[in-house]
Amino acid sequence: DFPATPLLMQARNSNEEQRADFLLQFRPGQRKLGFAIMGGIYGEGIDYRGDSLIGAIVVGVGLPAMDTVQELIRRDYEAGGLDGFDFAYRFPGLSRVLQAAGRVIRSESDRGVVILIDQRFGQAFYRSLLPEHWQVNFCRDHDQLAAGLTQFWAANKKSIGK
Repeated sequence: DFPATPLLMQARNSNEEQRADFLLQFRPGQRKLGFAIMGGIYGEGIDYRGDSLIGAIVVGVGLPAMDTVQELIRRDYEAGGLDGFDFAYRFPGLSRVLQAAGRVIRSESDRGVVILIDQRFGQAFYRSLLPEHWQVNFCRDHDQLAAGLTQFWAANKKSIGK
């Protein structure tokens, strides 16, 4: 099924027209696979309704790059007796992950899958910060993932109009 699915990729340094063209490709009832940078220009202010976007794969925990600003934030929190790494890196990273997931589920009637790829999501720190209403399943291999996805889509077939 995947080879017949049209593939779209976010263009590096795309202008407003290219961004609009990319977004117009995602319409209800169409099957397309799109790749975009987490936290990039496609992460916020975009409303994919119904089955316009039924899944997202998030690779990594979204940590910001180590730079002067993030390091100043880290030091400031540590000076206040808090875990500076959490406030400068882990919390902003998880915010990016949640924004990416939020593109899939926009209303109570939306159904979709968010796949988080990174062993760190299995750590207690990250698990404790994921929304309580998420139905989290940990998959150790491709077969477990395929079985979980098949079960989810079978249970939600009517919800997405397939």
